[in-house]
Amino acid sequence: MPFENERSRARHDKLLGMKICSLLPSATEILFGLGLGDQVAGVSHECDFPPEARTKPVLIVSRISHTESAAAIDRQVREFLERGESLYSVDLAALAAVEPDLIITQDLCHVCAASPDDLSAALAHLSRQPGARQPQVVTLNPHSLADVCADIRAVGRATGRSEQASAIVAEFERDVAQVERSVAGLPRPRVVCLEWLDPPYVAGHWVPEMVARAGGMDALGHTAEPSFRVEWEKIVAAQPEVIVIMPCGYGLEQAAKEFHDLALPEGWHNIPAVRDGRVFLVEASGYFSRPGPRLAAGMAILADAIHAGQRERLTPSGAGLVLARVAGVGT
Repeated sequence: MPFENERSRARHDKLLGMKICSLLPSATEILFGLGLGDQVAGVSHECDFPPEARTKPVLIVSRISHTESAAAIDRQVREFLERGESLYSVDLAALAAVEPDLIITQDLCHVCAASPDDLSAALAHLSRQPGARQPQVVTLNPHSLADVCADIRAVGRATGRSEQASAIVAEFERDVAQVERSVAGLPRPRVVCLEWLDPPYVAGHWVPEMVARAGGMDALGHTAEPSFRVEWEKIVAAQPEVIVIMPCGYGLEQAAKEFHDLALPEGWHNIPAVRDGRVFLVEASGYFSRPGPRLAAGMAILADAIHAGQRERLTPSGAGLVLARVAGVGT
């Protein structure tokens, strides 16, 4: 028994002193939600929530210029992928200086964040350094809301915060259920969610599920399957009654600029959503692109767009401006 107590105490002390590197924004949000902000020792260049995350050393940088148009960014991405090159580079010196005990990465999208391949190359390099030790690596790969909850629990287990993780999941599930109750019995319009505009991409993975549970029918997207490129003609032919524009990683202001600079396709004005003024921009970066706890608030935002004027708004009051109706799209 004394041995068991000693071993348990040693594990507790190790977890308290754990240095954690998060290579994707959703994991950073989860870690801070678990109360581990002080133990986050390194992040990616896109980890900006909560605001304290911006004070952490940046270990991952993008090799893509994000100051250009959506079409130019898409072209850069395709060129990198065709050459078999990574979109991200790991700051080896910064990673070595941290000496992490735990690294959290993802294997969902090699465009959105650093992948296990990027990390493996970095760890292989570091392992050759004198006195180097290999950290534990947790890889997240969510495709659905249930997967997101499972990943929150996985991070909780890896960090000794299982109880706190269960509390976050319980709150997430309560918020999702509240949205579902609020739209029960309302008409279910056809919805198209676009996660990129030039060229257009239909949102996938957890977004079609969010649409369904927020009271809509996704006219093009497929639950738990990747996003995909589509021609504008197919979007027009789908005749959506609601269009939600959520460019991956973009804030509301950036999404608005991309949309208003876009050359709209032939037939755009004949789409029901356009005729009826039901085209919306959303804050994608915080509430749709990142598979973390704020997806529950994203569902509330979607419900407010899909059922605008039919029910009391659910978007959290503290979220700020996260949903905007596109003015004059039908003229």
